[in-house]
Amino acid sequence: MNGVKDYEKKHQKTFCYTISTLNIPDTYKIEVPVHIPFEGSIDELSHRIINGFNLPLNVIEELSSELQKFVEKCTIDFYDCQTVDAIESIRNESIEVEDIVKYWEKAFQEETFSFTDNKGPSNDQLFGTAFHKLAHSGPSLDAILHIEYGYAQAVQDIMSRKCRQVTSLTKTQTEEMNYAMDGLNKYTTEDDINALALKHFDDQTLLQGKWNSRLDTLKQEQRTGYREWVMKTVEEMQGVDGLYSPIGNSPINIVTNGFTISNMSLYDMEESFTIHLGSQMKSTHNIRIMSADTLNLLSLTLEENGTVVHHPQRLQTVLELYSQDLKGLVLFIDTNNLDFYSGLAKEFFDICDGSTEFHFNSLQDQLEIIKSDLKVAVENRKCKGPVSNFLSPELQARRNKSKLLQCGDVYITKHSNLASVHLVFHMVIDDSLKSGDINSRHPVILGLRNILKTACSYDITMITIPLFLTHEMTEDMTVPWCQKRAELVLKCVKGFMIESVSLGGSELKTIQFLVPKGISEEVFGILATMVPTIFRVSTPLVFESSEPEIESQTKNKKSSKSKRNSKSK
Repeated sequence: MNGVKDYEKKHQKTFCYTISTLNIPDTYKIEVPVHIPFEGSIDELSHRIINGFNLPLNVIEELSSELQKFVEKCTIDFYDCQTVDAIESIRNESIEVEDIVKYWEKAFQEETFSFTDNKGPSNDQLFGTAFHKLAHSGPSLDAILHIEYGYAQAVQDIMSRKCRQVTSLTKTQTEEMNYAMDGLNKYTTEDDINALALKHFDDQTLLQGKWNSRLDTLKQEQRTGYREWVMKTVEEMQGVDGLYSPIGNSPINIVTNGFTISNMSLYDMEESFTIHLGSQMKSTHNIRIMSADTLNLLSLTLEENGTVVHHPQRLQTVLELYSQDLKGLVLFIDTNNLDFYSGLAKEFFDICDGSTEFHFNSLQDQLEIIKSDLKVAVENRKCKGPVSNFLSPELQARRNKSKLLQCGDVYITKHSNLASVHLVFHMVIDDSLKSGDINSRHPVILGLRNILKTACSYDITMITIPLFLTHEMTEDMTVPWCQKRAELVLKCVKGFMIESVSLGGSELKTIQFLVPKGISEEVFGILATMVPTIFRVSTPLVFESSEPEIESQTKNKKSSKSKRNSKSK
């Protein structure tokens, strides 16, 4: 194969051209190197030679003709030499015939369409199309939600049993350790205590591994059965012209006492506005400020009095799963190493782990993929880009040295088993947000800018942003602090929205600003009045009229008319 590849190398030949002019008594000879085989344009090369050597334009035709003959002759000689060398190589057995055959076979297969790999839709794409059709087929949506609820109950049952056994084992081990510590230097030694601690650790690891294995097996079985049921149901629906009811063919035995839509709101307080952005090309958006617990927006199902209850947000999330109207949520994480072991991150992980993910990878698998890409992201951060211009030299140097995520960094996970969102933007934060002196150049604010730009690029039309850049109320969050932080976020988001609209892509139809649960009505009212002052709110003109007013206006006109007539007389 090396000999075959050597044939493709180009050789350099020298093109000589002689010209005589009145200004030059002797002949003028120029030499130009030309790579053979020549793949460019003869006319272009001729003009470049004339411009390079300041030749008169009247020799262009002669020069082009001579150059064309030179290239053709050298090309023929080049391929003749290649042929002779190939024949000699075969005769001398320096090139294997099998290598040549494989080389041309590969080239033929890559060039010929009939031998190329058929790149049709993947299994995930087919499943997504089938699920979208099934979810929009009327009563099938009820069956989908019932099956997901039944599967989630099975997963939560195993998790409850696991929690009970782990709690019982921990209690027993604590009593054993206390007994051993009480008898130190009496009937136990330090080696005995160390051996007991090691045994306790092994027992905990074994128990955790046992239940995690059962949980993973159950989720895999549920995922396989669910996807097979969706595909089979869609095929049968098409076979009977859509009259098939999928509820009787569900992959699990679901006993339902009824299916209701909950009228209970997920928000304690909320206020909505319609705004206009832009001066000439105006765009209309919905701004909503609401008070709620972040985790309530993510919980999948509820059960009240034995009745399966679903919020309207969950129904809408299922219908929009494979659409161009996706919903996102900004979740602030105070860890920079992608470990969801404590705080709000742990609660979020438990919600995702409490039900099977039927459409995407599990949260743990997505985090593993992000960890593998983290090294590349850190290296890319060292390159100077537009964001570097907004950061101070000290902050930029610290970000370049770190091998972990920094404040303002964002990574995205996608979900189908959450109540009201499809994507979660995880933003890393630090203690600097507790200060009231942050400005528009803060890394978290710049992270919001990147989130809004990403949302417009990937069909995310509704996004929820914590207004105070935190999910919990603290004692330090006074009324002036809340006002100052809300004003900063609202103004920055407004500017980012205008910028994102100018860049094109999908339109952010709804922006939801989330304030922590437990905020007072007075402070919430103050925040709600800030939205019309910062954004351009659409206010309709209201005309009030009543019949008595019309009659009085008519009488006044008549009386004024009679007065004018009397004066004229």
